[in-house]
Amino acid sequence: MILKPERVFARDFEWRHLARFAAGAGRRPQLGVVSGRRRQGKTFLVEALVREAGGFYFGATEATETESLSLYAEALTEHVGAPAPFRFGNWDEAIRQTFAIGAERRDIMVIDEFPYLSKVSPALPSIIQREIDRAIAVDAPVSLLLCGSAMSVMGRLLAGGAPLRGRASMELVVRPFDYRLAADYWRITDPRLAVRTHAVVGGTPAYLRFVGDDTPQGLDDFDAWVQRTVLDPGTPLFREARYLLEEETDVRDSALYHSVLAAVATGNGTRGGIAGYIGRKAADIGHHLNVLEDSCLLRRDPDVFRPSRSVYHVCEPLVTFYQVVMRPRWGLLESGRAAAVWADSQGRFHDRVVGPHFEELCRQFARIEDVFGELPGEVGAGVVADAERREQIEVDVVVFAPAMPGEPRRVLSLGEVKWGKRMGPRHSARLRRAREVLGAKGYDVRDTVLACYSATGFDGALASEADVRAVGVDELYG
Repeated sequence: MILKPERVFARDFEWRHLARFAAGAGRRPQLGVVSGRRRQGKTFLVEALVREAGGFYFGATEATETESLSLYAEALTEHVGAPAPFRFGNWDEAIRQTFAIGAERRDIMVIDEFPYLSKVSPALPSIIQREIDRAIAVDAPVSLLLCGSAMSVMGRLLAGGAPLRGRASMELVVRPFDYRLAADYWRITDPRLAVRTHAVVGGTPAYLRFVGDDTPQGLDDFDAWVQRTVLDPGTPLFREARYLLEEETDVRDSALYHSVLAAVATGNGTRGGIAGYIGRKAADIGHHLNVLEDSCLLRRDPDVFRPSRSVYHVCEPLVTFYQVVMRPRWGLLESGRAAAVWADSQGRFHDRVVGPHFEELCRQFARIEDVFGELPGEVGAGVVADAERREQIEVDVVVFAPAMPGEPRRVLSLGEVKWGKRMGPRHSARLRRAREVLGAKGYDVRDTVLACYSATGFDGALASEADVRAVGVDELYG
């Protein structure tokens, strides 16, 4: 196996799969697909792989088919050192030549930002499918790796009746760093500072470069850091949230999509709530929601107790921060009024950005296999309907054991999350009531742990409750 270069931070899982793919080069025909939103380090990874293993790399750009073919021919000529330059009249010729070179030299052949090419040359996936099938038929040892950032396009590449369906031996999605890795990457050791920072920039590696390697030096520096980085019109991070949406090929009317994202970011997560916020009928926004889901900018989380009811959440923290803090005051920020805007945004930042984000981090924490003594089967949030008291009990973190056929669903834990409030017996009492109601509904709650998650602290009385686990922000990063 090819050793991961020291310059690659983390990404052990991704590198293991890429190295395994590279190890198969020259032995058998294989197709790999690598996707992930921009700025996650896909190009960095595949370029590092090509440097370590040898091979061909071509990074596509937005261009006409004729220009793309010319650039591709130039790159292929340079790779093989041909005395005369290649000239391709169409992608049929280019892909044939690529497969011939790949089989002969037994190299990895990488085409990055593939959606740029398929957008102007829709037949390209079918051409590759035909050549892959031919390579398999004659056992030609070709290794082709297709990479791309347009998630809606890459997600369809191997789906349903797509030409390349069933041809890939590797499908790898490069995701943002999880919250613990992100803290290490940003060199942040204070958990409270780590939560705030992650609520702004998430786990996208490139954002550290976007701010010139500037990290907040402590809680007392956080406000100044926000103002000199993400709220500063002179930094690349300032407009990044806008670009994330506009780079998706399926987005036509970006203003409407921004309104949908704003609706979700400000707490209107149901389909009806989104429609009401933007002034449309619920039936009219289905396409827009699907596009944002395919683009990995929105996700739909079902209520774990009522799967027919779902709530949408914004996937990218920077987009939430932009919609809640920046977009309503965009003109002031462009004119350099960051300090005034940030001071005015404190309530919205903590209520709409950090609070919900902390809830999501607690759910991610609950997915760790040994937190509640065994491997969780499902983690989410839900509402318990208490008919006797005529109230709805919102449960922020619900942890189920793996489902067993014919047995009632076993609840490992019920949890409530508070970012800015101390927690005490009043909160555990709500959870205890939810457990009673669920037990009456047929759930197995005999061993259910009640969990209180708080970034602020706990009342001393909570420690005396044997069935309650208090989880502070330090434990999330432990």
